Amino acid sequence: MRIGQNPAKAIDRVGQPQKVTLAVVNYIPFLSGYYGESLDVLKLCLDSIWRNTEQPYDLLVFDNASCVEVRQFLQGMYAQGNIQYLILSDKNIGKSGAWNFIFGAAPGEYIAYADNDVYFYPGWLSALVKLLETFPQVGMVTGMPLLNPEEFSTSTVEWVERHPGARLERGHLLPWNDFWQHAGSLGNDEATARAFYEQHESIRLSYQSQEYFVGAGHFQFVAPCKVLQQALPFPSQRPMGQVRALDVAINRLGYLRLCTPRWWVRHLGNSISGSQWAMEAGQAATKIAPRLPAAPRRSFWDWKPIRKLLNLIHDRTFSILYRQKK
Repeated sequence: MRIGQNPAKAIDRVGQPQKVTLAVVNYIPFLSGYYGESLDVLKLCLDSIWRNTEQPYDLLVFDNASCVEVRQFLQGMYAQGNIQYLILSDKNIGKSGAWNFIFGAAPGEYIAYADNDVYFYPGWLSALVKLLETFPQVGMVTGMPLLNPEEFSTSTVEWVERHPGARLERGHLLPWNDFWQHAGSLGNDEATARAFYEQHESIRLSYQSQEYFVGAGHFQFVAPCKVLQQALPFPSQRPMGQVRALDVAINRLGYLRLCTPRWWVRHLGNSISGSQWAMEAGQAATKIAPRLPAAPRRSFWDWKPIRKLLNLIHDRTFSILYRQKK
């Protein structure tokens, strides 16, 4: 039976979510072999979010059954208020399975998604959200230049063909250095990457004095939540390998897929020891000293002795009003 009345009934408002839910999917099953540096990579990823995201956001981390050490780290960050939503799955439901959960549950108007090995540069979020809010019919945008297969962006090409103010260019428009910087982080050897680069043209869209490359990446993107929810659910039979379903769905729904010519983010991979810039950035990240928002001014009623006294009075009066009646 219920004893007394829940004090929460007297509260007339609740906290509201931020406009952007920044979601990271994490999976580090052990800290050796392929995953030997993965915790340091995760720390660098999260540190770059905390340091370089000036626009308000809620951080959601979905952990796909990582090892104890990783979960303890995440729980520590949650306890400190650096993570607003922490989901700990007791089994690996796959990346697309995590998407099904996140895209269906995220409270923000926009979802800024990233794998756990993405680094963010200052100003990245406001730039990508601005693109979504000013460019018509965009379904997802990635914050770095990419060379994408046209078959996953036919709706983008068709949109340009219907709009006289927009135009497309085809050719080797993406500089080799930009392509190789990303391709190398994926573990490709330079000869294989060079052959792919020479065999594929990039597509560049020009509209209202702005230029973007056609296509987006599923390792990092910002998208309207309502668009992603239209694409649900995604098949999830394997941990990885089914992520193209997102590209196919956004394209099929008729939305544009774009990426920026400027590097707002970059892919880290599973190691930072081979990259000088990543090692230098990682020196701060391994210490995990995020810049927290300034604490609100505390009132008289926030003073610990006063709160302790009020809690004691509340407990005593509750007992007098309800428990002693029995």
